Amino acid sequence: METRVIYLETGSQDPAYNLAFEEYVLAHRTEGDYLILWQNDNTVVIGRNQNAEEEIDRAFVEAHGVRVVRRTTGGGAVYHDLGNLNYSFITDAGEAENLAMERFTRPVVQALRGLGLQAEASGRNDILVEGKKVSGTAQRLLNGRILHHGTLLFDTDPDKVAGALRADPEKFRSKSAKSVRSRVGNIRDFLRTDMDLPAFWAYLKTAMAGEGFMTGALSPEELKAVETLKRSRYDAWEWNFGRSPAYDMVNKRRWDGGSLEVRVSVKEGRITGVAFRGDFLSRCSLDPLEKALEGARFRREDVAGVLERYPLRDCFGDITGEEILDTMFYGQDENKAACD
Repeated sequence: METRVIYLETGSQDPAYNLAFEEYVLAHRTEGDYLILWQNDNTVVIGRNQNAEEEIDRAFVEAHGVRVVRRTTGGGAVYHDLGNLNYSFITDAGEAENLAMERFTRPVVQALRGLGLQAEASGRNDILVEGKKVSGTAQRLLNGRILHHGTLLFDTDPDKVAGALRADPEKFRSKSAKSVRSRVGNIRDFLRTDMDLPAFWAYLKTAMAGEGFMTGALSPEELKAVETLKRSRYDAWEWNFGRSPAYDMVNKRRWDGGSLEVRVSVKEGRITGVAFRGDFLSRCSLDPLEKALEGARFRREDVAGVLERYPLRDCFGDITGEEILDTMFYGQDENKAACD
């Protein structure tokens, strides 16, 4: 991050408002470096390319009044409560090498180490303390700006984490909800000297922003625009649940870069609808690619020709073009009857 960081707070625990606030800053505050700290109350936040119904335990979510909201970044579903603190960095993307996760996880890791914790970045997008995951992160690119945001599990309810999220059987094969809980940890449990979340929040906003920390705010006109975006996108069923087109074929594979599910409708040998879902770390919307594939012949070489016109690393993170094709056409003979 640059030395001069503008610090913002949303003043809300509503996930739809908070995600709208974050998106507004990314899209409209086009100069300077920003840090936002924020909280959602009792919420499952799903990745842009996930199927909501397949990520949540519907009965548990309804019984416990858990909100379900879709974000604009890739990655997997996460549970938020008031024991969890979220952070967002927004800045110029710069050259390709500046998009590395390490550029943004470094100040978080250093802040946690400043509290005496054995923190480290691990895997595609996790931060660990003593081998337990305390943070997951994701990114989005927009008009030369980058949003990097993540969770910080400080004192969250592990029963809600396990109950609200439906474990992907490929990701947690032969593991119970208890095993899922054991993968994550709360930062507070590792502190040598206890502190509550408000104290942790106060520490983070200076530790992560650095010496150039300054407090900012959105104008009344900007806040009205945030409310409009909240209502039109993040409050809408069409955004949170309605993003899966009709399909005749489903293939799902797990790669080093994450899980990838491809749903395809085919008529008269041509694609009429396609959706890519999974917890891969996309930085941009897949809508243009999915639209471009409509009308293409459902053949590997034709689909490959469309894929090569798009920045696949931004779209699918570390999942490669060949892996996308291998997923899409895996077991095609067995699925042919469903696609005719």
